Amino acid sequence: MDPVAPDSVRVLVVCTANQCRSPLAAASFRALAAERALPLTVESAGIGAVKGMPATPPTVEAARKVGLDLTTHSSAAVDPVVLADADLVIGLERRHVQEVVVLQPGSFSHTFTLRELARRGAEVGPRGADESIAAWAARVHAGRRPTDMLGTSKDDDIADPTGSRAADHLTTAEEIQRLATEVVALLFPR
Repeated sequence: MDPVAPDSVRVLVVCTANQCRSPLAAASFRALAAERALPLTVESAGIGAVKGMPATPPTVEAARKVGLDLTTHSSAAVDPVVLADADLVIGLERRHVQEVVVLQPGSFSHTFTLRELARRGAEVGPRGADESIAAWAARVHAGRRPTDMLGTSKDDDIADPTGSRAADHLTTAEEIQRLATEVVALLFPR
């Protein structure tokens, strides 16, 4: 990750190729951080990404429709150093969480799918005024087991719209933006 302020929350968003879902999520988090002047640094990567690929044209178009700009996005593979520096790792499917934990076994306690983080975060409540990100993530993580991330789940996975007839890019972008808004409200309650 780029150098950040010591009090900044470092988030890594992970999908498969880093050309659709994770760029949308990272852009959503960045826009929310800019809007509220939050100390949030966000990177994105893919578990199977080829370095330097642009966001897919349908992703760029969907991003534009929801007020985000992905025209300069360039894909990156998950980097173990960036992964180790992240306060929170957010996957778009359970498979992404699995791959992250294989790369960095100690990361499970702060690695969630986006849907899971929003859901479990809402259950435990927002981060307290003097609560660290690590402490809040530990509350969100409480009771989870690695086996909870096995298989696929409609509750946890956001379908990849690239090449899919079951999901479309605009609906995916809107859902990711909504979930990012929920997570930011939990991380940085007003």
